[in-house]
Amino acid sequence: MLISLNTRIPFPQPLVYATYRDKLTEFVTYMPKVRQIKFKSRQEQDGLIYLEHEWYGGANIPALARAFISENLLNWTEYSTWNNSEYTTTWQIKTHIFTEAVYCTGKNQFLEDGRGTLIESQGELIIDPMQIKNTPQGLTVKIARIVENSLFKQITPNFQEMSEGVCQYLQKAQETAS
Repeated sequence: MLISLNTRIPFPQPLVYATYRDKLTEFVTYMPKVRQIKFKSRQEQDGLIYLEHEWYGGANIPALARAFISENLLNWTEYSTWNNSEYTTTWQIKTHIFTEAVYCTGKNQFLEDGRGTLIESQGELIIDPMQIKNTPQGLTVKIARIVENSLFKQITPNFQEMSEGVCQYLQKAQETAS
């Protein structure tokens, strides 16, 4: 499944970019399908910043899939690489279960557009049914599609809600500074 979403935030590109990069854990209150985001690590090398965060989702798992998977499907580790000179980030998500079966990666570009910052988010989510272990063979493909749909239904709204959260966060910061 392709992930594609564009959002606009009415604040300058450097501010929006830095807020996304450095304040991620503060946006949980704006994302109802996320219970918690934990910062794990930050490294800087050759002009790039490498971040690692653990996400704990809160959406419901479809009934058919609940027999084979747990809420751990809704938990993942995000590895992101931030390129400050290009205002981009590439990211990869590793689920905490079915790690071998789930491939999710993408790129966000932060573009100055005269009305603030346009964020173009592009990614891909693929579930390989052949890598789902310990499930009845006849149900593996069906479970893979359910898992893929469940994750997709979380990822896209999370992008949108995160953008709305960044906007609200920056508006509050601006009001406080005034």
